[in-house]
Amino acid sequence: MKNALLSLSLSLLAAATLSTSHAQAKVTLTVGVFPDLDSVVKAAIPGFNKKFPNIEIKINSLAYGDHHNALTTALATGSGANDVEAIDFGYVAKFAEGGGLVDISKAPYSAGQYRSKFVNYTFPQAITDDGRMVAMPTDIGPGSMFYRTDYLKKAGVSAADLNRSWDSYVTAGKKIVSANPGTFLIPDASEVAQIIIRTGLASGEGLYFDKNNKVLVSPTSPRFVQAFTVAKAIRDAKLDARAGAAFSSDWTTAFQKGNLATEVSGAWLVGHMQNWLAKDFSGKWASQQLPGKSFTSYGGSFYGIPNQSQHKAEAWELIKYLTTDPAQQILAFKTTGAFPALKAAQTAPLFNEGVPYLANQKARLVWRTAANNIKPIDVNRLDPVADQIVADALSAVLDGSKTVPQALTDAQGLIARRAR
Repeated sequence: MKNALLSLSLSLLAAATLSTSHAQAKVTLTVGVFPDLDSVVKAAIPGFNKKFPNIEIKINSLAYGDHHNALTTALATGSGANDVEAIDFGYVAKFAEGGGLVDISKAPYSAGQYRSKFVNYTFPQAITDDGRMVAMPTDIGPGSMFYRTDYLKKAGVSAADLNRSWDSYVTAGKKIVSANPGTFLIPDASEVAQIIIRTGLASGEGLYFDKNNKVLVSPTSPRFVQAFTVAKAIRDAKLDARAGAAFSSDWTTAFQKGNLATEVSGAWLVGHMQNWLAKDFSGKWASQQLPGKSFTSYGGSFYGIPNQSQHKAEAWELIKYLTTDPAQQILAFKTTGAFPALKAAQTAPLFNEGVPYLANQKARLVWRTAANNIKPIDVNRLDPVADQIVADALSAVLDGSKTVPQALTDAQGLIARRAR
């Protein structure tokens, strides 16, 4: 009996020693991110290390495009990925279909248990047709219209005139531009088309394909016809600055000159405006919902675990901390303006405070309303292909080389051929 007890004691001691040794072993976790998520992860490290002092975080940050290109290569070749990878919404479907990311819907991750805690449209974006979940949402970009209060006042236009409908937006825009020489209503007409394309979708529809992979782009689709028609009306009325895509040099210059009356974007834009994009115009901007009761998302970020990661358990702990901890989600919001995907973080006292840059408007309440009215959009692996074809078709309409019916007919045919 004594020998048995001694043996048991030694076994327990050995197990405890092994457990302690394992607990104290340092693990270096690599995290692949892009700006400004690198700032979010950096700000999170002290809090995370209080809970997990033996996990060292190494941040590998690349420019947005470079990061996603590197991840594409790493997942395709099976080597070179980080333990945790940040993924922008626009790339989630592509990586989901590739099969290089861990299915976090399964044990030991069981990510589905957290679904009700997040804004409802986020989880479907990372779930494949066969039910795999490849990434966890961390931030979202609820759409908002930002407008110059001084330009509206000079034109005798109210904020309600701008967002009553898209027709009202164009009509009010003409008055604003006329009363404020040298200004433009919006950086680029294509931005309006993108909003309309992303709103009013039927259940089970994606942007460009239905659940049976049927192409939705068509010269008879009210959604696409309206999108192209309104954008063309803005261009023909010379209301846009023709600045191209967000963060292009022309787009940046238009903001810094202060000659834009409105912009439609995600809530995160305020962080850029106050820090560098339009910091000289603090107090002159305000925020409201998009025209025509449109609710849409401007991107959002996710974290996934590559199959090749050697530290999956630790990677999951970091992802959980970054996404499901309300205090951390609030810290991220304070750090970069990354609007929290976690609903609990949206009830923080911060949301009832005024935003200094927006003349102390309680704009976060506007953004929260938008976030909770955005509907899930089914993603398709061919969305990036269709997106480029539609963008090219819209460009042809805006430059006058094609009519709306002709451009949409051609786009429909091209997408159908690529989807075979």
